[in-house]
Amino acid sequence: MTSPPTSLWRDRRFVRLWAGQSVSQFGDRISELALPLIAVAVLHVSANQVAWLTALAWAPNLLAIVLGAWVDQRVHKRRLMVLADLARACLLLTLPAAYLLGAVTLTHLFVVALLTGAGGVLFNTAYPPFFAHLVPRSSYVDANSKLSASRSASYVAGPAVGGALIQAVTAPVAVIADALTFLVSAALMTPIRVDERSAVSDEQPSSSLLCRAREGLVFIIRHPVLRASLGCATTVNFFTFLTGTGLTVLFADRVLGLSAGVIGLAFGIGSTGALLGAVIAPTISRWIGLGRSIAVGAVLFPAPIAIASAANGPTWARAGALGLAEFLAGIGVMLFDVNLNSLQTAVIPDGMRSRVAGAFSTVNYGVRPIGALVGGMLATVIGLRTTLITAAVGGALSLLWLLPSPIPRIGSLAHIEPVLADLGAATDSQPAPQ
Repeated sequence: MTSPPTSLWRDRRFVRLWAGQSVSQFGDRISELALPLIAVAVLHVSANQVAWLTALAWAPNLLAIVLGAWVDQRVHKRRLMVLADLARACLLLTLPAAYLLGAVTLTHLFVVALLTGAGGVLFNTAYPPFFAHLVPRSSYVDANSKLSASRSASYVAGPAVGGALIQAVTAPVAVIADALTFLVSAALMTPIRVDERSAVSDEQPSSSLLCRAREGLVFIIRHPVLRASLGCATTVNFFTFLTGTGLTVLFADRVLGLSAGVIGLAFGIGSTGALLGAVIAPTISRWIGLGRSIAVGAVLFPAPIAIASAANGPTWARAGALGLAEFLAGIGVMLFDVNLNSLQTAVIPDGMRSRVAGAFSTVNYGVRPIGALVGGMLATVIGLRTTLITAAVGGALSLLWLLPSPIPRIGSLAHIEPVLADLGAATDSQPAPQ
């Protein structure tokens, strides 16, 4: 028997990580508004150019599989995370500087979007091994719940704060706030000390980068838990990005006939659902099991958009349907993310965490812009309402990846080894004791 884990709030190292990530998430919400507004309000670009700005921010994820293989060979993951924060802060600060000099250009904005996206990929591939050595295995779900709750809270309050800040000081100047949050994150993480030596791949340095990248992808494909979770997550991402925020807003405006204020309220309600989902995810996991919580989230995340697609009647009913859909989807995505992230951390061995995270991101995030493009074409051909229904049904079918896998049978992180042993999984795929 193992003793109950102590509260993470008593762990000063985790509190530093949590605080840094919480501050950074609020800053991200500002930039998510500010960068497109710089393009639209300052540079007066076209809709296609705004789409390119979004695409460039996601594009570095396509190289995450290679970057993750490189990060696995680095001993000090924390230093890479701090470097990524500092680099993104410096990049963002070039925008207000150029604005004050009257020298902001679309090329400059594209470069900042691309390079800050690359900084995010570097941070995200270094993060898994650092997290695994900072947090005890028994506290993975609790830690992910706390971090996800902060992220969800940033979606509740961040857009309003960001919008007010942009209105007060203009979009380029408001970007300074996001840059400062990266500096705060770097300052909070710098003193954190963990033993990262066992997180380094034991392969020979002469092993080629592409070979290590390939092995990360092969490990995912051969592992019954990771293979099913990648298939499920990629399917969910593809279908939810068929509609995304853009087409959902367009549907609410043109088909449901809702005002901008009502649409914003509905999305705000959805954000509170995500916050609630992050808080209750550990409890739901204990009630019905870790794997079943993931399965419920895989359906509850995409399916509710069908509620919005069926909305009709008076304004309050149409607005209520959209708000309910966003609220339920918010709960679903947190049940899915919190528990799946914890499960993946538990089954990936040290020395492979970064390259597996990179391979996972390349496939899982790489499908997002494809889904967005397909969604735009579908909306043109079959209409917005039918596209929303397609996204709901297709996303819910992601459950089919999980049902034949061992995931639904995993009750908690302590039950992983017995379940995999029943399948004859190799014992050396399990992580070293924390």
